[in-house]
Amino acid sequence: MKVLVLGASGFIGFPVAQALSRAGHTVYGLTRSATKAKQLAADEIIPIIGEPSVSDAWIHLVPTLDVVIEALGGTADLRNLSVSLLSTVGAAAQATRPPSAPKITYIYTSGTWVHGSSPNDFVSDTTPLANPVTLVAWRPPVEQAILKDEKVNGIVIRPALLYGKSASLLDPVFEAAATGGKVAWYGKPGGRFALIHPDDLADLYVRAVEKAPILGGLAIDAGNENTEPVDDFLQRLLEVSGAKGPYEWITPSNLFEEALSTTQLLRPYLAKSLLGWSQKKPGLTEGLPLYYAAWQASRDGKEKGERLFAAKH
Repeated sequence: MKVLVLGASGFIGFPVAQALSRAGHTVYGLTRSATKAKQLAADEIIPIIGEPSVSDAWIHLVPTLDVVIEALGGTADLRNLSVSLLSTVGAAAQATRPPSAPKITYIYTSGTWVHGSSPNDFVSDTTPLANPVTLVAWRPPVEQAILKDEKVNGIVIRPALLYGKSASLLDPVFEAAATGGKVAWYGKPGGRFALIHPDDLADLYVRAVEKAPILGGLAIDAGNENTEPVDDFLQRLLEVSGAKGPYEWITPSNLFEEALSTTQLLRPYLAKSLLGWSQKKPGLTEGLPLYYAAWQASRDGKEKGERLFAAKH
C-alpha cells in the first residue's frame, strides 16, 4: 500500500511511519525540517519537505495513494488546518481518481481527551462524547466531519496519553525529578492515567491501515487495557529518580493544565475485537526504570545536538 503520513517526524507520526515501512508499505512522510527529512530517508521513508497547509508539495500523490494519515501536532491553528486538510484531500481524490477507484482512506488522529474526565464511570470507543475536555472541545465535530465525509473512507484513531521514549507530555515532570525540582502533577489525589506507548500505537495504526476498507466510519480508542493510578506513578518516579519527596498536586491554572489533570476509566475494545491489537509494552509505572532511562538518553542527545549547533553558529 502507498501511505502518506502528515506529521511524519512527530512523536506519533514518526513511529507510525517507521512501523508502516517495516510492514512493507511505501511510506511518504511530510516534515517541515530538512534535518528530519534525512532521518526519514534513513528509515526508508520517502521524505517530503513542506507545510501541511501548503498542499503543493504533496497533493500530486493523492491519485495513487491508498491512505492519508493526519498525525499533526504543535500547530497553532490545528482546528482549521484539520478541516482544510480533509477538504483538500477529498477534493483532490474526487478530481484525480477514476470513478471505479476505491475511496482514499483518511485516518485522523484525535485523542481520548474527547471523552472528558470520567473518574466514576467507564468510557469506551462508542461512548457518546457528551463532555470533552475544554481544550479539545473542537475535535468531536471534526471527527464527525471525517467519519461522514462521502469523498473519503474516514477513520478516527484516538490515542491516550503517550509515554516512553522522550516522554511526550510527561517530559516536564521527568525534568523536575532529574533537576531537583518538585515532582508534581495536575489535579487531585486519586486520578488515573489512560495510556499508550508510541510503539504499541504504531502497531495499531499499521493494523488499521491494512484493514481500512472495513473500518470506515469508526472512531477507535487507542489505549492500554487498564488505566493506572497517577499517585502510583508519582511515587515510583520519586524512587526511580532519587528525587526528594513527597510528590505534590497542582491546581490547574489554564486549559492545558486542566487537560493534563484529566482522569479517565478508559476501556477500549474495537482495536482488540476488530484488529486483533493488544498492548505489548510494559505499563508506565511498571516499566518506569526503563522509560526514565530512555528519557534521560533522549535529553542528553538533544542537549548534545544543541551544543553542536551553537558551536557551528
